[in-house]
Amino acid sequence: MPQPMLTEESIQEETALQDTLRNIRHVIIVMSGKGGVGKSTVSSNLAMTLSMKGYKTGIMDLDLTGPNIPKMFAAEDDQLNVEDGKLIPVEIPPSIKLMSLAFLLQSKDTPVMWRGPVKMGAVKQFIEDVNWGELDYLVIDMPPGTGDEAISIVQLIPKADGMIIVTTPQDVALLDSRKSLVFGAETKIPIIGIIENMSGFVCPHCGEITNIFKTGGGEATAKEMNAQFLGRIPIEPGIVDSGDKGVPIVLGYPDSPSAKAFKEIADKVIKTVE
Repeated sequence: MPQPMLTEESIQEETALQDTLRNIRHVIIVMSGKGGVGKSTVSSNLAMTLSMKGYKTGIMDLDLTGPNIPKMFAAEDDQLNVEDGKLIPVEIPPSIKLMSLAFLLQSKDTPVMWRGPVKMGAVKQFIEDVNWGELDYLVIDMPPGTGDEAISIVQLIPKADGMIIVTTPQDVALLDSRKSLVFGAETKIPIIGIIENMSGFVCPHCGEITNIFKTGGGEATAKEMNAQFLGRIPIEPGIVDSGDKGVPIVLGYPDSPSAKAFKEIADKVIKTVE
């Protein structure tokens, strides 16, 4: 089969992409088969944990219709700068760089009413036209699902080290997580592992765990699909409180069960990727 002809424009785009990714050691994609499973919470706490461990970390919020990552870092009102034609990410202590479509919207209430090609144009610009500098890890918070947006994004990121699948214990969420695992295989992106979020409610008074959404489904799915199980994140009031305040729970409540779970997950991710 004849190879597609390389145009000057396509060569320039490929060069811009390589320039963007050249100084990034590891790229981690965080995705879910459906919305509402806590993918952005996982992305923000994973990035913060990596940063707290001394890694230079970036987080790219590509959930275009729900760009909530700035809220989780209390950075909603921050502004992007431009230097030499490149967007400069917002910096979050201790060593996180943050890029999100939310920074480009007129207000926090502005809906993203774009058709597919416009969305992909924005994603392409995010990837090519951001000066991340040197990073140890870039965490990409993906749109939910395995449709056109997800396919286009992974095609634009040829050097992703792996994918983390976020699910909850319910059967319907686990069904969608299996689709995400197949998506990873079809797109040739290694699966780092599965995280079971909302796995048991931790009572703030007595510490007793109640399995509201059942438990163990994520681990069983990982075993069935021959993937690594990274860990369980329980439900607790601190996650909601920290998210609303813009302080990831690993920083706001470092001794909480959820924070400890995130730290253990980060250690597994580092060991797998490194």
